[in-house]
Amino acid sequence: MKFLSQIRGYWANKTFHYSVLILIALLGVVIPTWHYQLSIWVTPLILGIIAAALTEQDDSITGRLKTIGLALICFAIATFSIEILFDYPLLFAIGLSLSTFGFIMLGAISSRYASIAFGSLLIAVYTMIGARQSPDFWFQPTLLLAGALWYYLVSVIWLVLFPNRPVQHNLALVFLNIADYFDLKSELFYPVSHVQIQPHRIREANFNAQIVTALNHCKATLLSYSKKGQIHTTSHNFLNTYFLAQDIHERISSTHYRYQELAEHFDRSDILFRFKHLLETQAKACREVARCIKENCEYQHPNTSALALDELHLSMHYLSEHSRPEWKPLFAQLNYLFNNLSTIEKQLNNIGQPESHQFDENQLSDTNPHGLKSMWQRIWSNFSRDSLLFRHAIRMSVALTTGYAILQSFNLELGYWILLTTLFVCQPNFSATRQRITLRVIGTISGLFIGVLLLTLFPSQASQTTMIVISGVMFFAFRNNNYGYATGFITVLVLFCFNQMGAGYAVVLPRLMDTLIGCGLAVLAVSFILPDWHAKRLHKVMAEAIRSNKNYLDQIIVQYRIGKKDSLSYRIARRDAHDQDAALTTAINNMLSEPGKYRKAEEESFRFLTLNHALLSYISAIGAHRTRLDDESIHRLVLDGHRVIHQHFQLLHEQLEHHHNCCDTSHIESTGLEKQLAEWREEDKGSVRLVLQQLHLIHRILPELHSLASKFVARSEPQIPPTS
Repeated sequence: MKFLSQIRGYWANKTFHYSVLILIALLGVVIPTWHYQLSIWVTPLILGIIAAALTEQDDSITGRLKTIGLALICFAIATFSIEILFDYPLLFAIGLSLSTFGFIMLGAISSRYASIAFGSLLIAVYTMIGARQSPDFWFQPTLLLAGALWYYLVSVIWLVLFPNRPVQHNLALVFLNIADYFDLKSELFYPVSHVQIQPHRIREANFNAQIVTALNHCKATLLSYSKKGQIHTTSHNFLNTYFLAQDIHERISSTHYRYQELAEHFDRSDILFRFKHLLETQAKACREVARCIKENCEYQHPNTSALALDELHLSMHYLSEHSRPEWKPLFAQLNYLFNNLSTIEKQLNNIGQPESHQFDENQLSDTNPHGLKSMWQRIWSNFSRDSLLFRHAIRMSVALTTGYAILQSFNLELGYWILLTTLFVCQPNFSATRQRITLRVIGTISGLFIGVLLLTLFPSQASQTTMIVISGVMFFAFRNNNYGYATGFITVLVLFCFNQMGAGYAVVLPRLMDTLIGCGLAVLAVSFILPDWHAKRLHKVMAEAIRSNKNYLDQIIVQYRIGKKDSLSYRIARRDAHDQDAALTTAINNMLSEPGKYRKAEEESFRFLTLNHALLSYISAIGAHRTRLDDESIHRLVLDGHRVIHQHFQLLHEQLEHHHNCCDTSHIESTGLEKQLAEWREEDKGSVRLVLQQLHLIHRILPELHSLASKFVARSEPQIPPTS
């Protein structure tokens, strides 16, 4: 029984599952070519498989078939164009430049088209690499397309056999990331005095960015199974589970109070340790949810989590009966935390019956363009210097054309690997490019060393064919998790493929030199061709983060009048706030990877990130406890507080977006509002006290946000030299 459970666990693993698919696809071409001694066919067939596999995205059967049709058309255009223009260098260079720009701009439509564009450029470079060895015009394009078609056929059959596997893998990853966030939150409940909260907030922001990425990937997969955002298939239960994950994310990312103050007052009590224990057991429950989703088995909520909640409840009851007078206001904060975690417990318990939690609008926000007109509008809107995609398209076009000019100038027979390297490592920003280059160089050198050793140890064709399959499978197993390892394995594959044509050892030095030249071109491209230095646009990312928080809070406050409603507009505003928080985190991390002269205000940037994430956490707490307020006077106070905060947000957004250096807030403040928010009545119900408290916490950090915004604006303004 244990053995079967282990086998089921391996099969549910995304990397293992995908590796089996790649193994079947590679064996499907390697075995026949080896049996019929068609060694010259092996390389283009395998390269066709690689190009097709790299363009594949999680999709439904219908979406997959549409993507395959479009991809094969683009592949055919790319590979036959290379064959036609190969002997005409000037026309070839012009065609390479224009096609590179055009294919990359296709990515403006959606990620699906971006993948197809990359695959088309890749298969074009693969055609260049083998063009001189091709016996006739049709030979190589036909085999490249045949390899791609074979992979797509196997992939479609695989999807028919396991139709929900893409959704399961992505949804499971969401809960694994949420589990890590639970563990991180639990660290706040060590009752240690004088804790430094900013490093923890920065870690929270990084973890939150990972959850946001996982949620967005899962949403994209669910959308592929939908029609205009509506899902009417067997994936409906997965959709409800996805909505539950979003709700849990909102609750666990919320902050109800300054936790360091709780630690100072309850440092001699076990109450905080019990909160910590509950969070840790709920993290384990989330990991169990992920396992059950991946293995497609029924989730049974563990008793340990419910027991931890009961023990915490008893401990709080005991503490309330023996509490000190100074603990009374703080004890209300513990109640908010307890209510939030008890709701999460109910949500985790409902994972096994997602239909028991019905949402107001079971619809996803579909922002993908539908129809040729909307697709063209999406592309045309990116024809601007401000568009990151447009900059990347220009950069890649120039870099690849320059690489082609280098190999033509020095008559480098295998110089097309320069283009291949540039295509893989040149990313839309300097940080990602530098990381890719480091891993590419290390992986290439390691792969060449190991490949030469293996060529010596395995001289027979059968053993070398086996190594081709193994290295191909390992390349795809590591390509998303460790690019350095993936580069090493694909280098081994290249050596063995060329050895099938009698040129294994001869490609070692050209492969190394071309890799270094391609990396150099990539560095020059991202540094000097319309460079995208994050420090120069960091103020705009900050402005978007403030704007999204403003819209999120607006959606929440409305529901304190009409009652809780998980509407599509609310979920869009919530997701946008988390997306922009993640974008700010990524932008600051990328800025730190750029050359020193392009960085600015590092300490202020981290402080702004800390405050923005705290702001999002305070707003999330209001959203997690949404309820209707019937007391008109209290509702008026909430509206007044929200109005003032809304105006502050608007001013901050304009200040950062348009570089306004004026931050006069005297016209915003209302007399005594801060005092009213800070002092609630004893008879106020929990929900009333919570929303007033959270608005007060938000109001407290606004002055520092204004101060930071002014510093960023001042540093971004051009310096005017003094006149004599």
